[in-house]
Amino acid sequence: MAAVSAWAEAPTTSLRPIGRDADLYKQAIPNVSEIIADSGITGTVAFAVIDVESGIWLEASNATDGIPPASSIKAITALYALDQLGPDHVFKTRLLATGGVVNGEVQGDLILVGGGDPTLDSDDLGQMAEDLKAAGIIGVKGKFKVYEGSLPSTFAIDPEQPDHVGYNPGVSGIALNYNRVHFEWKRDGNGYDVTMEGRAGRYAPAVRAATMEVVDRSGPVYTYENQSDRDVWTVAKGALGTGGARWLPIRRPGVYAGDLFATIARSHGIKLGDAELAEALPEGETLVTHRSAKLQPILKDMLEYSTNLTAEMVGMAASSKRLGTVASLRASAAEMNKWAVEELGMENPAMVDHSGLGDDSKMTVHDMAGGLARIHGTGLRPILKPVYLRDDRGRPQTNGPIKIDAKTGTLNFVSALAGFLTTPENRVLAFAILTANMDQRAKIPRAERERPPGARTWNGRAKRVQRGLLERWGLLYNAAVEPEPEAAAAPEADTTPEAQPEAEAVMEES
Repeated sequence: MAAVSAWAEAPTTSLRPIGRDADLYKQAIPNVSEIIADSGITGTVAFAVIDVESGIWLEASNATDGIPPASSIKAITALYALDQLGPDHVFKTRLLATGGVVNGEVQGDLILVGGGDPTLDSDDLGQMAEDLKAAGIIGVKGKFKVYEGSLPSTFAIDPEQPDHVGYNPGVSGIALNYNRVHFEWKRDGNGYDVTMEGRAGRYAPAVRAATMEVVDRSGPVYTYENQSDRDVWTVAKGALGTGGARWLPIRRPGVYAGDLFATIARSHGIKLGDAELAEALPEGETLVTHRSAKLQPILKDMLEYSTNLTAEMVGMAASSKRLGTVASLRASAAEMNKWAVEELGMENPAMVDHSGLGDDSKMTVHDMAGGLARIHGTGLRPILKPVYLRDDRGRPQTNGPIKIDAKTGTLNFVSALAGFLTTPENRVLAFAILTANMDQRAKIPRAERERPPGARTWNGRAKRVQRGLLERWGLLYNAAVEPEPEAAAAPEADTTPEAQPEAEAVMEES
């Protein structure tokens, strides 16, 4: 969309439209102050809404405050990846042999080469092992290695998160099972039977790259130790009950993938040693290639399930395409910031990752809503998740007159929503709503960031603000109208009323 002068700066107050239908104003449309007061939310509420056809800023508050966008930033990451890689981009994971093959035996090394595929799982490795066997390979004279250097490695997306949360794994040029291990326990007499598996649909090989020990204590529930060749976990016996399961993060994706592929390959009769990490990628013959789905459906799933690992890997792949190579996750996020200034007209994006998990990231609703408005009509809206308003009984209005496609974002005491709204008269608006109580968030100890007191209740209040604003905009800005040339309306709710959240719990968004 061509830039127009109306994009230059967001208003600090709401603009009053001229309605074509006088009956519109007979409806009970709450003002912004009422919406925020009725929610009882504490902290900052920032929002902006824009008519995408004309570029007119219809309403805004706290529009230039930098606020963590949480997972709503994945919409921008998706745009970045689509622009740099293209919707038909396919990630390739290869098995490469050096030294040739004689009588079914690789004469040099066999290398599992990661190509940045965030969706690779144990079933895919199983198919690669089956294909390797079908190609006549029975063994390897040299070493078995894993190359993960196509993307930079990081031990965790956000080091401030608890050690055990599965939505904060390590990241590198290879991923497996979203870099998570399936931990399951069952009571067995006075003790527990514990498994750590790389679980997928067909294959669930035992994992050696991560170990778990049940310890007779009441707390903490988990401890983590970073050893040289594995992730070492303990869990409190008093927290286990009769049985259960959860996904734990993997910190060494290359070691994990090599561990599981070696186990699977041996099960197919291929003689393979334990995996080592390859420092560089040698020349060799590609024996097997696994191809991912195309990028666009991968991004659609990322936006629906808010998968942090996918966001980081596609973001770094886009930066690598743009730069040739990228040094780190933060450097990649900085490159996406530059791209957003150049291509989306943003003024001050300050992301430190591509998923929004780190609360050092900051975004303004001016930049978010403005950037979305500029790209309306591209391939983003079809892959965003539909958001439904609710009726008086709390039921989603799937056939309601207001159509919304957006990306949510949730951290403890941070809630975001950004996307597109189509009114009953088919006027298309781009919007961003960022709410945060950073003082409350700063008080959460690291060990309690999975389920801190008060966070669930606060998040519910933030959702009520979002619903109220969306309903307001869908009715108030239904007709395609121009703002009054005279003075704008009085400022609406730059601050929020104080309220004491109840003790509840919420999990950081994955």
